[in-house]
Amino acid sequence: MENIAEQVLAGNRYALSRVLTHIENDTSEGRAALKALFPHTGRAHLIGVTGAPGTGKSSLVNRLAYYYRHPPEGEPKRVAIVAVDPSSPFTGGAILGDRIRMRDLAGDRGIFIRSMASRGALGGLSRATAGVVAALDAAGFDVIFIETVGAGQAEVDIARLAHTTLVVEAPGLGDDVQAIKAGILEIADVLVVNKADRPGALSTLRALTEMLKLAHPSQEVIMHHGRRMTIPGAQAEQAAPVWIPPVVKTVAIENEGIDDLAAAIGKHRTYLRESGEWQVRDRVRLQSELEDMLRDALMQQWQRRVPSDTYKATLEDVFARRLAPYDAVAYLVNHRAPAR
Repeated sequence: MENIAEQVLAGNRYALSRVLTHIENDTSEGRAALKALFPHTGRAHLIGVTGAPGTGKSSLVNRLAYYYRHPPEGEPKRVAIVAVDPSSPFTGGAILGDRIRMRDLAGDRGIFIRSMASRGALGGLSRATAGVVAALDAAGFDVIFIETVGAGQAEVDIARLAHTTLVVEAPGLGDDVQAIKAGILEIADVLVVNKADRPGALSTLRALTEMLKLAHPSQEVIMHHGRRMTIPGAQAEQAAPVWIPPVVKTVAIENEGIDDLAAAIGKHRTYLRESGEWQVRDRVRLQSELEDMLRDALMQQWQRRVPSDTYKATLEDVFARRLAPYDAVAYLVNHRAPAR
């Protein structure tokens, strides 16, 4: 896999596709490839795109990717898109619905689209998403879009993976406080009111703007999605001004507002670099990824160590209310006799 990793670094798209398949399937070959590619990561701008189903996320990503490939000024950027689709209840694979809406990008060698099945994972992302994004980063893509399933209120994992998180809203999908219920003010770096030509767009825009005024005081602190971050090894720097998420109106299918949205993303990227938040978010992402892998490894280790009959018997005691869950955990982990 070191050889195929070298091919990925050299720009071989077929080799990249093979590596991504191994990563998705969590094979030993995929882990070996990620090990070889990891030193070459950390350069791409990761942009998460989330929001409720029907807000037009795929159409928006399509237009943004086209914009970065054909910018009004400057060099075109290489763009990768990771579209996490709902798993088919019959085959378990990705439905690939996003590919249908991204036909404008077909044939462009500077674009790479990878659809992934969520495989039942919560939070709008697949478990393998971080690895896939790392491989695309190492392959030299400048911008990587990560589009979530569109599950609604559970989609917060994207905030730990992306540098910039776009939360897409649309008029007519709920009342004016839907934004509060979905918790989007905590994860949004840029709020997008897509389908802004529909009735109610101004009301949605006004509601989001007013909520932002309440949610973001003018104090100067280093924040990450509404929370002060403490990362091991990070040095305390002079406090940076807090980022206030802008609200941008777009009509993606008509290519309206895309310039303004790209400008907002560019300003956020500049803010991340100048404030030191870029490094903070990279640390958050890597720490979160490490902890997820550690939990999986510890769970697998525990399953190999504890006989399945012991687990089933303990579970039956919990079902029968003979054993409290906390006592059951203490018994299964520490082999302490449960209090009955």
